[in-house]
Amino acid sequence: MEKPSFPGHIAVMGGGSWATALAKLLLQNCETITWYMRRDDRIEEFKRLRHNPAYLTDVDFDIERINFSSDINAVCENADTLLLVMPSPYFTDHMDKITVDISSKAIVSAVKGIVPDTNELITDYMVRRFGVDPARNLVVSGPCHAEEVALDRPSYLTIGCANLEMAEDFAKLIRGKNTHAITSSDVDGIEYAAVLKNVYAIAAGIIHGMKTGDNFGAILISNAIREMERFVDAACPRPRQICDSVYLGDLLVTAYSRFSRNHNFGSMIGRGYSVKAARMEMEQTAEGYYGTKCIHDINQHFNVAMPILDGVYSILYRGVPAYRAMKAMAQNFD
Repeated sequence: MEKPSFPGHIAVMGGGSWATALAKLLLQNCETITWYMRRDDRIEEFKRLRHNPAYLTDVDFDIERINFSSDINAVCENADTLLLVMPSPYFTDHMDKITVDISSKAIVSAVKGIVPDTNELITDYMVRRFGVDPARNLVVSGPCHAEEVALDRPSYLTIGCANLEMAEDFAKLIRGKNTHAITSSDVDGIEYAAVLKNVYAIAAGIIHGMKTGDNFGAILISNAIREMERFVDAACPRPRQICDSVYLGDLLVTAYSRFSRNHNFGSMIGRGYSVKAARMEMEQTAEGYYGTKCIHDINQHFNVAMPILDGVYSILYRGVPAYRAMKAMAQNFD
């Protein structure tokens, strides 16, 4: 196997479905990886079964090529690149355990969320908290559900980095027969779009649960992409094509796919579940629940017109009935 050109040995940080899918992609092109999981019992089950016991259980692994560890500091010390794949609500819980110097590491974020409480992008947090060089901060995003990667269906990802050469080097590691990867320097825009598409997927799920029909669903998404563009242009102004797959494509697949946990979360609310009951029913984290509050708070600074975000926020955090919030939202649609 050809030695990858990306900086050194890679550690996958997280044990969920997206981490499992990315580990599968990396092992197509890397001889070995390290894999950090929080629970030793989960690691032992993985080794015994040769697949993740909790997520994407149909994906088998050659475990001899994986160095498992629950010691986050040992992993961080020995790896050259850290691929972060934790849910954003628990991100700082993991980061708070790190006591070793990781400032010289390459950091690849596949979190698709914002740091709670501080409302920071993951890349900004890593620069501030650990002194990581911004040119060694990368993001992975795009319309790519973990479940479809596991099924080896055609998938398209975008690797964002200020250093496009480094982005291309990482892209080579995850490209495969059915996995395509392109590069972009729009790191902040990609991160914000990854959060917003989860918010809009909740809205799409709500109207699906309310059975408002496909016509209204199309209007919602056409307004959502323009709302996304307004916010991202205000938060990080630079040239970008909002119809690129990392923006519009990721929005579409998250809004409509049966694999979308944010859509499914919203659908339960649309069918009459309380927000609390819908959260309890979810087996996995609906990132959009947290992202809605983060973007709502951030937008207090930018004051961008965001009727969809405001509507979802009013449902999730102010207890406004879904039908009332959606009716108010629709009055702002074109």
